[in-house]
Amino acid sequence: MQPFETVCPAESATDQLGKRIADAAQPCDVIALVGTLGAGKTRLVQAISVALGNTAESITSPTFVLVNEYTAGRMPVYHFDVYRLKDDDEFLELGSDEYFDGDGVTLIEWGDRVEHLLPERASVVKIDIGANDVRRVVISGPLSERLTITTK
Repeated sequence: MQPFETVCPAESATDQLGKRIADAAQPCDVIALVGTLGAGKTRLVQAISVALGNTAESITSPTFVLVNEYTAGRMPVYHFDVYRLKDDDEFLELGSDEYFDGDGVTLIEWGDRVEHLLPERASVVKIDIGANDVRRVVISGPLSERLTITTK
């Protein structure tokens, strides 16, 4: 499966990418977002969630609550932030498996920290910051295939 690659030179490009991901998203999708602090993981979650029909004001980083649910849109969004988790058990205690098999899309910030606990069907969105704050985004997994198909 070929990775899907793009650049986001501005927030408007992140919004467009979020819309494309939302359009390609399916129930039970699990998407791990990977990148350094400030790379734009939460911003991309906001763009995806808004494109699915949630209000921008309702989308917040779940750093301290660990998981937020956004259910106002056409498909639920389950938003995890695993940055502060101490171990695998803490992640599993959140009921992650139930979210993975739920009727929505699961977005996991710092997903590389729990990648070994994610289902095989999980996709990975890697965000790198380049010169002039341009983001380079590489998406692998089932989502990349759906995004590639929609651009042809």
